[in-house]
Amino acid sequence: MSQQTTHATHRLVPSPAGRTRVVEQGTGPLVLLVHGFPESWYSWRHQLPALAAAGYRAAAIDVRGYGRSSRPEDPTAYRMPELVADNAAVVHALGERSAVIVGHDWGSVIAADSALLRPDVFRAVGMLSVPYAPRGGPRPSTVFTRLGADRDEEFYVSYFQEPGRAEAEIEPDVRGWLAGFYAAFSADTMPAPDAPAPHFLGRGARLRDRFPTGPLPGWLGEQDLDVYAGEFERTGLSGALGRYRNMDRDWEDLAHLDGAPLTQPSLFAGGALDASTTWMADAIKAYPTTLPGLLSSRILDGCGHWIQQERPDEVNRLLIDWLAALPA
Repeated sequence: MSQQTTHATHRLVPSPAGRTRVVEQGTGPLVLLVHGFPESWYSWRHQLPALAAAGYRAAAIDVRGYGRSSRPEDPTAYRMPELVADNAAVVHALGERSAVIVGHDWGSVIAADSALLRPDVFRAVGMLSVPYAPRGGPRPSTVFTRLGADRDEEFYVSYFQEPGRAEAEIEPDVRGWLAGFYAAFSADTMPAPDAPAPHFLGRGARLRDRFPTGPLPGWLGEQDLDVYAGEFERTGLSGALGRYRNMDRDWEDLAHLDGAPLTQPSLFAGGALDASTTWMADAIKAYPTTLPGLLSSRILDGCGHWIQQERPDEVNRLLIDWLAALPA
């Protein structure tokens, strides 16, 4: 493990999931860091020491279903209100009443919904890579089924829906699959713009058929990949994929938030080469309405999806400057 995390403290705290792994560093106001797919607390390895040095108590979790956190067998246990309850429980287990929450990828959505559902706990929210978009529109599964249909292709989110299907592709070679997935969405290794999009797969094909097969991205060392692969080889992928398999349930559970703005002080940062940023450009344009508390919004040129690992120094500076500007 990298030297940057040697002074971090690992522990398990009680949560509605059963237990949640927390890796923390520093003292001061609490900043809760929530990872995305397919990652773990380790995706924040560059932020933990930087935030600690800036005077914050940085705490990165394994989301339920990942790493050392509990992995409930019930597929419905991965719906959004359950994950929000875990986050609030972690804050209280750490002896705090409130926290700033920052998320990346799925963690960005979890962070936003945590702020919406528990404004008494989460006083500010930072979102990386996936822009905030209020709940609304048709049922998600209906939308995803339509994507790629004109090309007889299947969108990756639809591919992830059936229990066991993606697992059968990934689990025989977790390390190789992760390497390809990370490379497919990294600025320095992603497929050329005119190549088949790695977010889709042909009928009867595998998602990995469109992944790059060259060197690892510059941000991902062999030891880093070993950390990620080791956890998923131990746990399998069903817990992590549970988040995708509850999107329709989330749509039902959060109907009362339809169109709701996120009013806490907020931050957004994304990569210019990340499909999450380009596909959701309209959501970013709507920020004056949907994020009235927005204090900072940045698109990093030449950056892909794994923003806090691809460009750690820039992201650290953005986070620290934003945290310093928050109301006391």
